[in-house]
Amino acid sequence: MSFENKTVVVTGAAKGIGLAAARMYAEKGAAVVLADIDEKGQAEAEEMQNRSLKAIFIKTDVTRESSVSYLMNRVYEIYGTIDVLINNAGMEAFLSPFEITLEEWENVMQTNLRSVFLGTREAAKVMRQTQNGGAIVNIASTRAMMSEPHSEAYAASKAGIIGLTHSFAASLSPYNITVNAVSPGWIETGDYEKLSIHDHTQHLSNRVGRPADVAKACLYLSEETNDFVTGTNLVIDGGMTRKMIYEE
Repeated sequence: MSFENKTVVVTGAAKGIGLAAARMYAEKGAAVVLADIDEKGQAEAEEMQNRSLKAIFIKTDVTRESSVSYLMNRVYEIYGTIDVLINNAGMEAFLSPFEITLEEWENVMQTNLRSVFLGTREAAKVMRQTQNGGAIVNIASTRAMMSEPHSEAYAASKAGIIGLTHSFAASLSPYNITVNAVSPGWIETGDYEKLSIHDHTQHLSNRVGRPADVAKACLYLSEETNDFVTGTNLVIDGGMTRKMIYEE
């Protein structure tokens, strides 16, 4: 896949899945915008530039309408288009339903769910204006469909992303904008070498996932010849949610 002459915006791009996606798009020729509230994204963009890749950093608070609007307008000013948006920014909060405060609940919803609405809406304004169409990929989670205790806020936010995905796919289809979701399972963003055999064998793939596994799915869903795929949720979990496990 080549993304030459494409402009790609990735939120939550300072680390983890977002950073892996940003690097992969840049390596495929795209001009990549790393958007994050964490200014570590600036150093990551500079590292890509040092490798002769096209990348810039724009500090963004994805929970604030004005910040997201500024991001998309600034990208349009610089590049004249937005071809791909990866809504990746998110946070976790695993707290007992008896203990989580309303403020903590709202923080998860704003960071994980409202950000996807704002990002998609503002990027789509540019895509519609330029009449180039585009692709939007939202990072959800298998926790939208299965849970551990104390994951109410996170699960609800990720399930909401899947709902937003197919509703936006319907609303934006007249403008040739595809909207899809990716639901990662266990993606290790820390020290992969510290994982145990048991960690890996919980998966049909016999290994825990890496950020690049999700990034590859994003590339597939945003490649312009794959425009027949829209409104879907692609599970990237090494088969973990399909493996029947009985404890002996």
